[in-house]
Amino acid sequence: MKLLFIVNPGSGSNSTDYAAEIESYFTGHDQQPEVFRLPEGFDPADIRNKIDTSNATVVVAVGGDGTIKLVAECLLGTDRALGIVPGGSANGLAKELGIPMNITAALDLCTNAEPHPVHLTRVNGHLCIHLSDIGFNAFVVKRFEDEKKRGMWGYVRAASKTLMNTPYMDVDLFVDGNTIRRRAAMVVIANGTRYGSGALINPDGRIDDRLFEIVIVRRISFTEIFKMMVTHRPYDPKKTEIFQTSKAEIHSKKKAHFQVDGEYLGKTHTLKAVLEKQQLKVLMPPRP
Repeated sequence: MKLLFIVNPGSGSNSTDYAAEIESYFTGHDQQPEVFRLPEGFDPADIRNKIDTSNATVVVAVGGDGTIKLVAECLLGTDRALGIVPGGSANGLAKELGIPMNITAALDLCTNAEPHPVHLTRVNGHLCIHLSDIGFNAFVVKRFEDEKKRGMWGYVRAASKTLMNTPYMDVDLFVDGNTIRRRAAMVVIANGTRYGSGALINPDGRIDDRLFEIVIVRRISFTEIFKMMVTHRPYDPKKTEIFQTSKAEIHSKKKAHFQVDGEYLGKTHTLKAVLEKQQLKVLMPPRP
């Protein structure tokens, strides 16, 4: 097994020198990995070119959800496995997969774990590994990007501002031959179960079951956010509905804020989500 580490120094808000930590970890180790630091203002093609010219069997993304998604896109259709060393602000995908936040423990996993297949979706052509949505949370993501304060408190601050002026949507959901019309605060396309903030949005989701969930949050309030983030009590069906499928289309009467895996992508009227044909092999702890 040969490892290639793709390190994004611009991820997150801490000052950890991940390349130095990796070199220290592998000092005296039988295998010596290759470390590629992404240059400032890099082009995604830089990642693909590096992977293509490497004979690595495992490519490790060192960074946040955005970095992981960029590397994952390059690995689809290959026999290479994806490893993860969390280095972002929220690390929602790494938490979903059970990847340790401690760098040494994460590197242990990269050298010892077996690859496990996970499914992906395409949302308006964008690869989605974790969670995508329109409405409330996407608006929070936009405001979070503008916040000077990062981490959990930055997210709470952004969510509080958004909650005071929640833009509700009139949406039509087309799934499995049915049309469902709702007024909603947000609609989520969910591979995973919870956001990086810890908010549980999809209690029954699995990232390896070849299906994804559509979560319609009809009303949002401090009580619902507290339930998602703290108590994890069952949802009130009058406020939240969940549908399971492998293909769906969502239309909003007015343009709504849109994000994929923590990346804000502007506003849109329509979301088209379909299960990605190719699975991704990820080094992760065994799933129950």
